[in-house]
Amino acid sequence: MTFAAIIWDFGGVFTTSPFEAFNRYESERGLPKDFIRTINATNPDTNAWALFEQAKIDTVGFDEMFLRESTLAGHAVPGADVLPLLSGNFRPAMIAALKVCKARFKVGCITNNMAQGHGAGMAVSRAGAETAARVMALFDAVIESSKAGVRKPDPRIYQMMCETLDVSPQACVYLDDLGINCKPAAALGMTAIKVVSEGQALADLERVTGLTFARAPA
Repeated sequence: MTFAAIIWDFGGVFTTSPFEAFNRYESERGLPKDFIRTINATNPDTNAWALFEQAKIDTVGFDEMFLRESTLAGHAVPGADVLPLLSGNFRPAMIAALKVCKARFKVGCITNNMAQGHGAGMAVSRAGAETAARVMALFDAVIESSKAGVRKPDPRIYQMMCETLDVSPQACVYLDDLGINCKPAAALGMTAIKVVSEGQALADLERVTGLTFARAPA
């Protein structure tokens, strides 16, 4: 198949997954594993997470609303505790793969993010923000949920990217670490790759594009 564009998620693709940080937080505080993810998956269109990613509530509102939701679920977790967990470590091999793809294809980024932290990557530190800014500058187009007012998995956000890049969904590869976000991309006709690990994602991207990517040292 001939592709015209490679579209990427940001967190969990170019950075390590925030779910790892969630699990560390839960372990340190004696909470059930994946408790935070469970809160985020409950009422996914109207919960604190969804509203914050669409900039419908601010940081204070998220802190208070997430605390209410988590308390109802059995364990009080302030939203302010969750926000610092969103910034993962960068994956240099994925950034290098983006550069290789950019030389041949249009490249776009669709990210569910929040209007907090430093930049689109939601970095906690200025150094992380600078790295995120350099990565973001590589894309031909970036759509942030906190600015667009719509978030994945709403099909509209994928269609917005296709319109911006002037490509058909069938001509796109889409990478995301969440299956729920890959499904609507695939339903539109994109070739979706769920990012489980860096090595797996690069191998799958090589298979569909015919390109070769360098791997991080073992």
